[in-house]
Order: sequence, then C-alpha cells, then structure tokens
Amino acid sequence: MSDPNKIAFVAAHGESAEAARRRLIHRYGNTPPEECDVIVALGGDGFMLQTLHRYMNLNKPIYGMNQGTVGFLMNEYAEDDLPARLGSANPATVHPLRMKAISVNGATETALAINEVALLRQTRQTAKLRISVDGRVRIEELICDGVLIATPAGSTAYNLSAHGPVLPLNAGVLALTPISAFRPRRWRGALLPRSVTVRIEVLETPKRPVSATADFHEVRDVVEVEIKEAPEIALRLLFDAGHDLEERILSEQFTF
Repeated sequence: MSDPNKIAFVAAHGESAEAARRRLIHRYGNTPPEECDVIVALGGDGFMLQTLHRYMNLNKPIYGMNQGTVGFLMNEYAEDDLPARLGSANPATVHPLRMKAISVNGATETALAINEVALLRQTRQTAKLRISVDGRVRIEELICDGVLIATPAGSTAYNLSAHGPVLPLNAGVLALTPISAFRPRRWRGALLPRSVTVRIEVLETPKRPVSATADFHEVRDVVEVEIKEAPEIALRLLFDAGHDLEERILSEQFTF
C-alpha cells in the first residue's frame, strides 16, 4: 500500500502498551478504526488475536508492534518513520476456522478461530473421541486429554507445544493434533486439506465431559463439534520486509 496517513492505534491493557499508544498518537494522530487505512496493534500475540477478532468485519489490514512477551505475530517496536514502514510492509492473508459446537443440553454455538479449535477434557477422566473427516470415520475411539485443529498461522502456538507440525502459510493444509494420546498411543496426528470438514463426537458423556475452545470462545460439555475453514473471511496482517510471517514459520522449523 502507499504510505497511509490515517492510522488507528489500539493497545493492550498494560502500562508499556498504553504509554506507547499515547506517544504514537501524539506523533501521528489517531483515526477511528472504521475510518482508517490501517490498524496498528500494540501488545503481544494474544492482543493481536483479540484485535483480529474485534475488527474482523472492517476488512482493514492490521500491523502489530510488540509490546508483549512472545510477539510471533508482531513486528519490532519502533516509533520512527511509521507511515513508511506501513507502506512497505508485506501482507499475509489468513483464513479462520469456523467451529459449530453442540452441548449436552442441545444448544448450538458457533465461533471463529484464527489459531486453533481445541477439545479438552474437563475432569480427571480422559476424553474419548470419535473423529470423522468429510463424513468418514477415521478414528473410532481416541482416548486422550484432547485434540486440536490448527491453521498454518496457529501451528506455532498450542499446536507446536502439543508436538504438532509447523505449517507453511501457503501449504493449503490444517494440522489435526492429539493432546497426550493414550490410545492409539502411537498416533501423532494428521495433515488435512484445508477444504475438509472435521466432525468430533464426544463419547461417554457426561462421565467424560469435554469442552471446545475456538481461540478465546469456550463451550463447556459438548457432545459434537464440527470444524471447517471459513474461506470467505480473509484477514490481512502486515509484516516488515524480510521478517514476514512466512519467513517466521519457516525459521521456527530450524529453531532448537
């Protein structure tokens, strides 16, 4: 994009991020997100996810500057020449997952996940899950602490901690990763085409209650969860040249 002159600054709750926002507004002004050319998010990866969810319907590019801990989705914080940085930044497009969860009382809830949809046991009892892909049962009974489906953008988050694969952004696949699988013990997960629909049934409820979480949205006591990509929703993140999301994901595979 050309150097933007209408910037919306948003910040995480915290002294460092809020102070940075005040300095940047003093220097560059501030435009409401609905009227801006670009949104600048000041915080960490969690705040970036919150910002993406909050402004999803505005179709605005979002540029993060790290004022948090990890900052995998953020750029380095610097106050000088910000419009020029924004103008030369490389875009990365991510598509969220859509979760539809049915609870034991029959209620249905839907939510979007930019990182992952995760099913987790709620008690000391392991979960028992049946997994189907595009209508075909692939695992009749998975005994585990849980299971997750991660996007490429989210593959370096919870998925990586659960020993799932790191996915290049343009690979066109999703990661289906078990969390502490007990049976089948040797199953390490699967790579799925991004076009599939995954259905996970919770067995032996309510003895083995399970929750389902799409990023920040949790549904307790689920009996069935359907997950598929929402290709019609395209979220645009901006990254400094030479430090874009594709390069970060590639580099993560060579980090020890």
